[in-house]
Amino acid sequence: MNGNPYETIGLGYSHHRRPDPRIAAQIEQALGSATTVINVGAGTGSYEPRDRQVTAVEPATVMMRQRPPGSAPVIQGYAESLPFPDKSFDAAMAILTVHHWTDPAAGLAELRRVSARQIILTWDPAVTARFWLVEEYLPQIFEAEAGLASLDLVQTWLRHDGAQVSVVPVPVAADCTDGFLGAYWRRPHRYLDPRVRAAISALANLDQRLVERAMRRLEIDLTTGHWHEHHRDLLDNDTLDLGYRLVTAAPPAGADPSDVPAVRRAAEAPHRPARRRT
Repeated sequence: MNGNPYETIGLGYSHHRRPDPRIAAQIEQALGSATTVINVGAGTGSYEPRDRQVTAVEPATVMMRQRPPGSAPVIQGYAESLPFPDKSFDAAMAILTVHHWTDPAAGLAELRRVSARQIILTWDPAVTARFWLVEEYLPQIFEAEAGLASLDLVQTWLRHDGAQVSVVPVPVAADCTDGFLGAYWRRPHRYLDPRVRAAISALANLDQRLVERAMRRLEIDLTTGHWHEHHRDLLDNDTLDLGYRLVTAAPPAGADPSDVPAVRRAAEAPHRPARRRT
């Protein structure tokens, strides 16, 4: 499991990929009552909750070095082989990372093994393909990502053993602070900045000659007003559905509650007699 793409494209990632508070709120809600959380493919620590006990796992040193002071402890490792016993955590989170794993099915199985609840942020390719940047300028993105692990595979593997899986849309705000592929849907000029593109794996991993040609076309369309005329309907929107989806998997109904780490920790805690009231 070598050749992690973020060893080369991750430079400057922490500057352009700052967690968006609205997405963070959705992730927080999905975590529910979890007190212990493992963040797999943790990167620079985006979306790690500060009020829970978090353990981060990240394979790329260039990403680990960009984690800010006070971040959760991080170990270098891979999703496909997590060095923790079964059901060590209340919840596992994997945020826009599964598609980079060498063996996504094995990684998702590991998440299910070490946690009672799983929260995955991924995307629906059918929706993302209609995003103007992809459809009009770089259809090669859809072609390159056709074989990547996204919504369907994530749902399939999380449903093993009868897990209850839910999927909710993650709308992208017009002023989204997390510079992933769709973040600048209403700020098209941002895609012209090579530093911005370097923090977006879908663009950084393409043939850069294709990207540069597409960006020259976009620049012309912005200068002439063609883009604004063609996408006038977007300018009045505050959010847009670009296919991002938050997938949550919980234990099946009727599962043994002792398999949930928080319950097991409480059961194993030393018994303390109740204090008498005076």
